Amino acid sequence: MNPRDVLITGIGLVSSLGEGVEAHWAALTREKPLPVTDGERFAPYTVHPLPEIDWAVQIPARGDRRQMELWQRLGTYTAGLALDDAGMKGDGVLCSTMDMTIAAGGGERDVAVDAAILTAAAARNDRGVLLNEKLTTELRPTLFLAQLSNLLAGNISIVHKVTGSSRTFMGEEGSGISAIDTAARRIRAGQSSHALVGAAFESEHPDMLLGYELGGYLHRGAWHPVWERSGAQGGGVVSGSGAAFLVLESREHAEMRGRTPYAELGPVVSGRVKRQAEDLSQNLSDMLVKAELPKGRRLVVSGSSGAHDATAAEMKALADKAFVRRGFSTMTGHLKEAQFPFAVALAALAAHRQASYPAFSVTEETFDGELGTVLATTVGYHQFEGMVAVYAA
Repeated sequence: MNPRDVLITGIGLVSSLGEGVEAHWAALTREKPLPVTDGERFAPYTVHPLPEIDWAVQIPARGDRRQMELWQRLGTYTAGLALDDAGMKGDGVLCSTMDMTIAAGGGERDVAVDAAILTAAAARNDRGVLLNEKLTTELRPTLFLAQLSNLLAGNISIVHKVTGSSRTFMGEEGSGISAIDTAARRIRAGQSSHALVGAAFESEHPDMLLGYELGGYLHRGAWHPVWERSGAQGGGVVSGSGAAFLVLESREHAEMRGRTPYAELGPVVSGRVKRQAEDLSQNLSDMLVKAELPKGRRLVVSGSSGAHDATAAEMKALADKAFVRRGFSTMTGHLKEAQFPFAVALAALAAHRQASYPAFSVTEETFDGELGTVLATTVGYHQFEGMVAVYAA
């Protein structure tokens, strides 16, 4: 054992399944896990909606809550759950020296203003003048500040007093992979002793769904589990709202404060294959070798999005009988930036509790191997792929 081993000592989760570690473990390990979906509000698209949340539990000041967009409230709330779980919430010394590495999107658009501009533009030819008018009369100056991606980290600092160094990554699933990789590398290098890492994504917003649909990625029609969308109408992605935050610590730091970890994090392996020119499946197979998994049958907590090409490539790479997949997007929907942190969190829970998740669909096999090592993967629906071995601590 190395004093700079990276341990997971706190987990915060929110999704359509509920909030917190216990709620998710209960929902995902029941005999027949059932997803929570909404196929009406955004028909023909299905989403996995947020549960009811009392934001005041983790964000007590009303003024703080009011100035945040929903995705920022979601991230700040879930970060608080992780800090609570790690026994760090309210500890001034620990929080003031804690680093943050956040994966975030670019904020939400004001859909009402967008619609007003498009309606007005249909009756006018001077559209440059129209845009200037709307910019000065319809958009609040603070709107631009509220959409800055690094304000999630800023709100966490304000609410939870986490005031060490801060880094924010953008870029869908890739940002979540880079956030965990960067935080873990800093701990292994002795540049950080403990860090808060995570992301949030709020899918129940027209412009968020539009981002998927412009690329032809959204699944249409009747809902299917993530591995069973090939051949169905649309692109295969069913999105969800949720967040995942982890507290990572060096072994030395965790032992110093007497904290029992969930699991140990191996090196993050990532890639960015040019999918039109390279074989994604072969590259994923090469990454599996670099992940240095022990021999034997392995549980894979997969962040597969359901996107047809990416999902087919991951299924091919994991076709060996040594791998038993659990596509958690079947249960939570695709969480974009939060996809990899969520995969790592679920892998850590399985390794910690030495218990497998049951099959989430008929295409997933029963797992009867040992759980000393669980693999977490995320293959981006458009680009970027990553994986990491999570070891029982």
